[in-house]
Amino acid sequence: MVKRSLLGAIALGIPVAALWAINLPYPVIRRPVARTAPILLLPSYISMDHHYRQAISLTEQAEQLMNSPTSFADIELGAQKVEEAQTHLDKLPLWFLNDWGDYRYWWYSWRFSMSQFDASRAQIGTLQAKIFQEQNAYTAYTAADQAVSAAKQQYQKAVSPTDKKAAIASWQTALNQLDQIPSQTFAGQTAQKQLVAYRQDFQDTVGVAADSDRTNAVITASREFAMKAAQAGQNPPHSVEEWRQIEALWSEALTRLGSIPPTDVEGYAEAQQLMAIYRDNLRQISIRRSQEEQAVAALQSAQTKIERLLATPGDRNYKISQLQSIINELKRIPNGTTAYLEAQSLLVYAQNALSKL
Repeated sequence: MVKRSLLGAIALGIPVAALWAINLPYPVIRRPVARTAPILLLPSYISMDHHYRQAISLTEQAEQLMNSPTSFADIELGAQKVEEAQTHLDKLPLWFLNDWGDYRYWWYSWRFSMSQFDASRAQIGTLQAKIFQEQNAYTAYTAADQAVSAAKQQYQKAVSPTDKKAAIASWQTALNQLDQIPSQTFAGQTAQKQLVAYRQDFQDTVGVAADSDRTNAVITASREFAMKAAQAGQNPPHSVEEWRQIEALWSEALTRLGSIPPTDVEGYAEAQQLMAIYRDNLRQISIRRSQEEQAVAALQSAQTKIERLLATPGDRNYKISQLQSIINELKRIPNGTTAYLEAQSLLVYAQNALSKL
């Protein structure tokens, strides 16, 4: 009895093992079977059909979840579907199309589309990139959202002005981080919707204090530029380029003050007072720069005329006329310019030359 059972098991096991062997993913084994008895390959075709259909279905489900998410859970479910679809695609042996053309015309060909397979594989790659972006955006959103809540609590618990300023700065930073989340992501779209309420909450909670702090910061920065401009303008004379740099500092101070809105009544009034002073200082610096430009040009002109006079022989009256013109030009160069001292030296030279004629 035992012997008979053993023989039966062996008799049954041999065909099963043979069927298993010919369905292995090896073209060398499958080719002759496909020519003579393709029905024996039915188990592997059924397996391929299953993986192919599952890959297509899961890809479509993932795409729908990723393109129209209603919550972050949809993003995670879409990522899971993509992973499952990739697993099924990895189990499809591409060699059965590439290596043996006859497989295309057997019963399985109407079910399998190589172009659709390639499209699904490319689609999965696109979805994986989108999932990566969505997950990064969600991480940034979660961190920023938690930072907003923490900063608000920090502000509400703050007692000293220093602590309040630190909390306001943290709150503003967290709001900016929410605003920077890519808007094409679900997290970014969610953040933009929440920002409206968050900013209103910030304004209602912090109110005038935040505006006042911003105004004070702008005025402080403007004063810094004004101080640098005043320091740079000390101990003249200065070159034309140096005067231009000083002008730029005064202009920057004015620009900073000009950004304070009239709605901040107290800060705006102080800014206007400072702007009146700074504009007058800028006007004076512009005059000094213009004087320096004219002085340098006059000195160069006088030097050129002297060189030409020395190199060109002429009668006494011509030399007297030229020297008098040079003297008049040099006398117009004002004190406080870089050209003044050299102009005075040339003036003495020209006057002595004129007295000898």
